[in-house]
Amino acid sequence: MTDRYCVIGNPIAHSKSPAIHAHYAAQQGQDLHYEQCLAPLDGFAATVQRLVAEGYKGANVTVPFKLEAARLATRLAPRAHAAGAVNTLLFEGGEIVGDNTDGAGLVADIVRNAGVTLEGKRVLLLGAGGAARGAVLPLLDAGPRQIVIANRTLATAETLVAGFAEHAGRLAVSSFADLEGSFDVIVNATSASLDAAVPPVPASVFGPGTLALDMMYGNKPTVFMVFAAGHGATVRDGLGMLVEQAAEAFALWRGQRPATAAVLAALRQSQQ
Repeated sequence: MTDRYCVIGNPIAHSKSPAIHAHYAAQQGQDLHYEQCLAPLDGFAATVQRLVAEGYKGANVTVPFKLEAARLATRLAPRAHAAGAVNTLLFEGGEIVGDNTDGAGLVADIVRNAGVTLEGKRVLLLGAGGAARGAVLPLLDAGPRQIVIANRTLATAETLVAGFAEHAGRLAVSSFADLEGSFDVIVNATSASLDAAVPPVPASVFGPGTLALDMMYGNKPTVFMVFAAGHGATVRDGLGMLVEQAAEAFALWRGQRPATAAVLAALRQSQQ
C-alpha cells in the first residue's frame, strides 16, 4: 500500500508542501502520497485522530495549529520541546511523535544554500514568538559566538532566553531601538512583512558582509529585504527554509534526506 501523509492547516490551499514532497518521493524512489488537509479551526485533534485511524504515517502542521500539535503529541523531540511548537507529526507504534523541523530548515538554508557558516558568528534574531522560538536551538547548535534576540516587548524576549539557561553565555536580549553594532547574520522572525512593515531596527545592524534573511517569502522581495539590501546586506527570503524543513520532515518519516537544490530552483522559477 502507498504510505499517506498530509499537511494540516487552515487555510491550506496555498501550501506548496504537496509539490515539494512529490518531488522528494520521486527523487528517492519512495511510494507515498502527500496531500493538503483542511482542518476546522476547532477540529485539529479530531482531524489527527482520523488520520491515525485511516492509517496515515505522518503529517506536517502549519498555521494555526503548531501549538496545539505540541499539546496533542504523546512524545516531543527535544527541538520541538524547546520550540513549544510542532510542525511535523510521526504516527508510530501507537504514539503521536511531535517534532519541529523549521529551525533545522532555516540553518540548512543559511549554511548549504546561502553558503554562510554560523560558527563563531554574531547572529541577530528579530522577534520572540513561535517562529523565533523554533529557531533558537538549531541556531545554537550551529555554533555562533552570540545570538541577540530583539523584540518590541523586551520581557517576551527575556522569557524566551530563560528557556535556554544552559546557553545563557551565548544569548542576549535587546529592544529593537537599543541594538548596537553590526551582525553577520540577521533573521527576521517577526510577522511584520505580512503587513508590509519593517521591524524598527537601526540601519547600523546591517553591514556589507551581513546576510539578512526574512522567514516570509513571496513573488517579490519583502520590505525587510529591501530595507536590508539598501544598507548593504545580502538578502534572502524564506523559500529555502520551506524547502529545507520539508527535507528534514521527509528524512524523519522515510529515513532518507532528499537533495533540495532542484526543487528550490523550480520553486524560484515559478515565482518569476
